[in-house]
Parts: sequence; structure tokens; C-alpha cells
Amino acid sequence: MTRVFAKVRGAAIALVSTAAALTPASAAAGAAHLDGASLGPLWAVPFVGLLLSIAIMPLATPHFWHKNYGKVSLAWAVAFLVPFTALYGFDLALYEFLHVMLLDYVPFIILLFALYTISGGVFLEGHIKGTPWTNTGLLAGGTAIASITGTTGASVLLIRPMLRANEGRSYNVHVFVFFIFLVSNIGGSLTPLGDPPLYLGFLKGVDFFWPTVHLLNKTLLAAAILLAVFFLLDSAIYARDTRKQTAKPPRDETPIKLRGWLNIFLLGIVIAVILLSAVWKTDAAIDVAGVHVDFPNILRAIALLGLAALSLWLTPKAFRQGNDFTWGPIAEVAKLFAGIFVTIVPVLAMLKAGTDGAFAPLLTLLTGPDGQPNNAAYFWLTGGLSSFLDNAPTYLVFFNAAGGDPQVLMTTLSTTLVAISAGAVFMGANTYIGNAPNFMVKAICEEAGVKMPSFFGYMGWSIVFLLPCFALITWLYFL
Repeated sequence: MTRVFAKVRGAAIALVSTAAALTPASAAAGAAHLDGASLGPLWAVPFVGLLLSIAIMPLATPHFWHKNYGKVSLAWAVAFLVPFTALYGFDLALYEFLHVMLLDYVPFIILLFALYTISGGVFLEGHIKGTPWTNTGLLAGGTAIASITGTTGASVLLIRPMLRANEGRSYNVHVFVFFIFLVSNIGGSLTPLGDPPLYLGFLKGVDFFWPTVHLLNKTLLAAAILLAVFFLLDSAIYARDTRKQTAKPPRDETPIKLRGWLNIFLLGIVIAVILLSAVWKTDAAIDVAGVHVDFPNILRAIALLGLAALSLWLTPKAFRQGNDFTWGPIAEVAKLFAGIFVTIVPVLAMLKAGTDGAFAPLLTLLTGPDGQPNNAAYFWLTGGLSSFLDNAPTYLVFFNAAGGDPQVLMTTLSTTLVAISAGAVFMGANTYIGNAPNFMVKAICEEAGVKMPSFFGYMGWSIVFLLPCFALITWLYFL
């Protein structure tokens, strides 16, 4: 723990030193920007290659993958950066790399690291038996709190108790697949704290409780259907296991007791820090080679690292040991998503180019013959792309495609904004990379010995259970 604390403290000191060494700047003039209209589909090859590597290599070459997944991620990032630098010049390549790393990846991974670290110190002592009623209750509770703690916070807080509750069952994969569906995605649809796309909407002027009012019925419908289906499925599997007497006895009979209350308090501070950084408006920023990192983002990062350090310092080791806490899952997420964030740069640029870019045939579907928004297309295109791209910038692209005026989108075009919001949040559950907690939950489960579905295997689950639910939502609300 001392070494980890030193690393966290060192990172915070380095960040402060960087801020002190650089001169505050307003928006730099003349910084180069990537024109997505100039890019062809071949620039998506590194991103697609990395996705296929994540999907295929753990099955085809598991030993090589588990030892070298970081190198594979780096190789695909280099496969984009080297030809891009050669064709577009070092300055533009440096700007795009720093832009995505400083403004997107670093805040993303710091928030994930803080939530992972702090939540790992919350220990539910005792044994919960993973019956269908218990599992359904835990999933419902996680879905309910995800819009308060964020999908990442709810996921890392509840995944270990869920693992311990179901460790004695002969088949428990479905429990964690539905956990990703509900806790890691759909539950985060009601506030800007729940999921990054809604947080971006809040920063663009969407009222804080607008998603609560306008997405509540869609969220309740999706959650009710999935919880009901899960209960029936889990009941059938549990009954089969009981008949075969395959369930192992619980490992202890100690009373249930929540330990690590300090970390619950720290999670509350994390939420407050995120909100304060969103509402603090200032032009003060740090200029790094043309990329402007504003002071609220810098101080938010320092605060989150500090809270993680406090958790490591003040939480008794026994609590993390009881959670089987390790750094493996967060390291895997950090390495793979670093490559994803870099290789996604040209894909998002082509998407932002609108009808002038490679995605033009898709984007023309957004407007009906009468010139009105095609809300079903907004829902499925936002959701479909959010399943594979980062759902936050994808939300922003379609937000701007719908006019980008929050007052109009919240009133006259409210159904369109609902379609964009629901698509980005709900369909992040379609793949492991659709939302950050998905992959983290997968990594934690696999480290605990659960044989999670492959990339395409998981998509099979989502096709069977999620797409019919989304089709019903389309029919009821967007047609």
C-alpha cells in the first residue's frame, strides 16, 4: 500500500508542478485541428483492429494475450500515429494525441482509478446467499443508485458483494451479464452524475434534472423488463442447481455488516468534486502544445487522486483483503482504453464531419422526408455507435447534429434529446467497450474465477435480451 500511496502522491505532485511551470493561457490561436472530411475509411482500421484483438485474441491465444495485451494496445495506437504523423505532420499528430490524452483519457482514468480505489475499501462482511430474490434485489438496488454514484461507482461498489454471494453456484455468468446491463449502464440514465454523456449534456446547458423527468419512464420500463427476465432465468438455473445439489455451502455464517464507512463518505466527496468542477466557470487554463486544460479539470484531477490516496492510507488492509482487491483490473482497463482513445481519434473526426465525412450515408437518416428529426434513427444511431465508440463524444456529435441549442432540445425537440440520451446510455450495454464499467466488471469477475463470455459471446447476450427491449422502447416512444 505504501508504494501505491507514493505513486499516487507522486502523480499529484507532478500534476501540480506541471500546472505551476506552465503559464495560464486563454484559447490558443491557430492551433491545428483535424478535418474529418479529409479522412477515408482506412483510418478506422487501427481502431477496428484493436476491437478485433480484444474480441479474438483472448480466445485464440489466451496466454499471449494476458501477458501482452498492453503491448497489443500500444501497437495499434502506433499503427495510427506513425502514418498519421507522416501524412499530416508532427504538429497536428502531437496536438491530436495530447488533446485526446489530456482532455479525455487522463480525466477518464483518474476518475475510474479513484472510484475503483475508494469503492474497494467498502467491505460487506458476512455472507449473502445468491438466491434469485437476493440477486434481483441487489441488481435493483444497484440500478437505483447508479444515477447518484455513477455507473462506475455503483459497479465497483457492488460487484464484489455480488461475486461473494454467488461464488458457490455452479453457473453464475448470467448474474454478471445482467449486472453490466443494469448497474453499469441503464441505471445511470437519470442524472448527469450517472453516465458521461449526460454529464456532457449538463455542461452544454441541459438542466440537471431534465433526464430525471424525461427518461424516468423509459428507464423504469427497461429496468422492469430486464429484472423480470433475470428473475425468471435465475430462478430456473437456481432450481436446477438445487436439484443437482451442486451449490456449495456458504463459506461463513457471520452476520452481515458494512465496513469501511469512511469510503462511503469519500465517495460522496467524489460526487461533490465532479459537480463543483462542472459548475465552476473560468477562462483560466494551462496551455500544453496548443491543448488547453482548464483549471477546474486540473483541480478535479488533484482532488480525486488525493481522495484515492486518503482511502489507501486510512482504510484497514483487512477490508481490501476481504474484497480480494488487486490492481489487475484497473491496470487492464488503463492499458486497453489508452489504445482505444488514441485509435478512436480519426473515427470521431469522421463522425463530427457530418454529411461531409465518411459517415454521411448514416447521418442522412437523421432527418425524415418532411424535414423533421427521425427520432428512431437518433436513438439507434446514437446507441449503435455508442456501443463501440466512446459514448460521451458520440452523444455530443448527435446533440450538435440536432441543432446543439439546449433550450430548443429540452422543449420543442425534447423527444429527439430523449432519443439521443437514451441511445447513448442504454446501448452502452451492448458490448464490453460501450461503457467503461463494462470492461472493469468483466476484468474483476474473471480475476475472481468467473468465466465471462467472450467479446462476441457477450454481444450474443445483448442481442437476445437488450435489443428486443430497445425495439419496444422505440415503438412506444420514438415512432
